[in-house]
Amino acid sequence: MQETCNTKKFNELFSKLSNSSADEQREKIEEMNELMEEMGEEEFKSVFTKEWFNEIDKMIEEKTLSWENAILLLKHVGYCQTLKCFYDFAFKYSFLSDRFQEMIIEEKMMIEEKDEKLLVDLCECYLLLNRWPSSEMSSIIAPCILKVALKKEENEETQKEVEMALLALSNIPTFDKLDKELYLNEIKEIIKYQQEHHNLTRIAYQSAWEFLIKRFYWDKSLEEVIVNEVHFEREAIRELEELAKWMNWKKKEEEMSKKEAKEVLIIGRWLHALGIFFRLFRLWKEEFAELIGSVAHVCRAARENNKEISNWCICSFRDATENGNVRVEDLLKGRAIDVVLEEIHRQTLNEGRTNECFQFFMNVSRKLKQKNKDEREEEERKSMKKKVFEKMEEEGYEDIFISFQKTNMFYFDDAVFIYL
Repeated sequence: MQETCNTKKFNELFSKLSNSSADEQREKIEEMNELMEEMGEEEFKSVFTKEWFNEIDKMIEEKTLSWENAILLLKHVGYCQTLKCFYDFAFKYSFLSDRFQEMIIEEKMMIEEKDEKLLVDLCECYLLLNRWPSSEMSSIIAPCILKVALKKEENEETQKEVEMALLALSNIPTFDKLDKELYLNEIKEIIKYQQEHHNLTRIAYQSAWEFLIKRFYWDKSLEEVIVNEVHFEREAIRELEELAKWMNWKKKEEEMSKKEAKEVLIIGRWLHALGIFFRLFRLWKEEFAELIGSVAHVCRAARENNKEISNWCICSFRDATENGNVRVEDLLKGRAIDVVLEEIHRQTLNEGRTNECFQFFMNVSRKLKQKNKDEREEEERKSMKKKVFEKMEEEGYEDIFISFQKTNMFYFDDAVFIYL
């Protein structure tokens, strides 16, 4: 990859860190942090390699980079990587990751003279940079970071601390099994306090929800809490609608201000959490059609100039169809079927997105074919099948499907399924 201006300037500043005083280092790092915010994914990954993290480890070992300044730099690398969803294993397999892991365990085990601030800094950096920690490390780290996330002061400094803590927690993977005694009361308190006092930033609030939603994978008892106690669907609808309302969707991504670009990233994170919710949750309510409708609104608004966001929307709809408790009626009321039909009419679809659209309809097909023993429910199924059939026929779905099938993009056994 050809070195860009941002990369070149960043590397120049980095090369001078070892020979600078602590104050000079801090100035250079603040400039480096601004530069990394401008980097795209490919550029970001070309800079922050395993070798780069090993170099940081060496500088810490040789004391040519102070811990305070190392934390300042590494936290921002992790913040950008997490917020922008730049998945990478570079840190995980570096010497620096081993150093952090050893220090976290050592600090956690200490009874006297424990440096709580250093422990929190280490934990946040480790989670922000490592999206695949072990369950053991997650169990050690989560309680430490939650102490910071529970802060309720509304000054800007505290808000930033809480945002960083919750963003780090949101990186604990879906597959990490945590004992709910480690986090449930705390995360509920954070969410409920925000609902009453609005003390969190948008990123912090979304991150709190993402952390909680991911815990459901192992602990199904959380469903009642998430749906009926802290009301995920209501909060997700409100957040999506508020974010979408203030976005100028006519702007292309490169034309957006930093604030607008950040809000787009938050919308993407909400859509990611919704994908997990749609796919796994069983306590489904009729009102959730409104939640699907909010995603449909975002998809239509973003489709011209933000393909990544509209892709996330289509993926979340596909996830919803994989949940046996999501009814076709919900998808119809929420306009998901309309939106996906509109997408496959578009000439700019790539192969991956086309496949997502057709997978959505294949899943809808399976739902419509599931006959019911109850006569009333069976009549409702037939009525719904007719409604969807008419909509598909009106939109010329059969011709579209056949034209895509001929290009060898995707083959389905069901062929033009809705007619079966």
